[in-house]
Amino acid sequence: MLLGSGELGKEFVISLQRLGQYVIAVDAYNDAPAQQVAQEREVINMLDGEALDRIVAKHQPDIIVPEIEAIRTERFYDYEKQGIQVVPSAKAANFTMNRKAIRDLAAKELGLRTANYRYASNLEALRAATEAVGIPCVVKPLMSSSGKGQSVIKTAADVDTAWHYAQHGQRGDQTEVIVEAFVKFTAEITLLTVTQQHGPTLYCLPIGHRQERGDYQESWQPAAIAPDHLLVAQDMAAKVTQALGGAGIWGVEFFLTEEGVYFSELSPRPHDTGMVTLAGTQNLSEFDLHARAVLGLPIAEITHERNGASAVILADQEGSHPVFTGVEKVLMQPKTDIRLFGKPTTRPYRRMGVVLTYDRPGTNVEEIKQRAIALAKEVKVKPSH
Repeated sequence: MLLGSGELGKEFVISLQRLGQYVIAVDAYNDAPAQQVAQEREVINMLDGEALDRIVAKHQPDIIVPEIEAIRTERFYDYEKQGIQVVPSAKAANFTMNRKAIRDLAAKELGLRTANYRYASNLEALRAATEAVGIPCVVKPLMSSSGKGQSVIKTAADVDTAWHYAQHGQRGDQTEVIVEAFVKFTAEITLLTVTQQHGPTLYCLPIGHRQERGDYQESWQPAAIAPDHLLVAQDMAAKVTQALGGAGIWGVEFFLTEEGVYFSELSPRPHDTGMVTLAGTQNLSEFDLHARAVLGLPIAEITHERNGASAVILADQEGSHPVFTGVEKVLMQPKTDIRLFGKPTTRPYRRMGVVLTYDRPGTNVEEIKQRAIALAKEVKVKPSH
């Protein structure tokens, strides 16, 4: 049972079905991307614990895979007691769906290097927190996805706006935010980390990415990183995933700075920046790796097959039944592919697809990335209703 049925869930369902699995895709709206390829679907508010219990009792799944934050994750402990496998684990799902739990685990319990941070549960507390960590700083809701509600405070005048934006972007019923000192980073990377039921922890080559409005715009693999910094990042990823437990793929995010590597956050599931692996950069995409790890199947190795990049295709207006133009221009180009997610409605900045570009290992990753960005701009999304 997949809880959350967006574009990442859709690719994961496809990977599962290639391994003979039967999937029930759950989301808050009908015809979500993963529901289009699953055998069954349910439409519920996943913050309604009783509704969640009801569909779990109805379908009696062997495995529950949470794909979004807005879920009554405390119910997962009960499901584990019933003998249901929760991915990666009930503890991991609970901790990582809440930035407070995961940050305190990383910084206080595990001693990982993080940005200086504070929490705030109201506007006055936010003002005090920004003074404590210093301006500029970053404000994030404790529960949100894909950068929703995240903003940078550049002057004291931005505090009110940042608070209201965070509340608007929250998922669930949390009002508390985390305030982080701004880290002067040279790059951001995602280190896809695979924990297995019966094997060692594995790492994909690091993925670079750029964000706007807290949401990724393009990603590329491999990202440039000093070998000693990569070892530090792998060590941090191993510590935090081991502390949380369970099997699956994790998107562990880091800041690269002149002083070294800082842990940022992690997701206990395929990561949006990891859509670059759909360009064949690895022998197994992040979704194939997740499926194998979740099912307890062996992963012999993760090999680097291509250099690649992904760039997002965004909608710019509200509507339904989207129509895409420019797809032919993209597919006329060599070493290029496209994924359109099948979302039934559009809104400004909604991610509707990605352009994928690639070339053999050793080729210039920056050129591959720029090609993806240019081609993504050729694709226009217009609602027909």
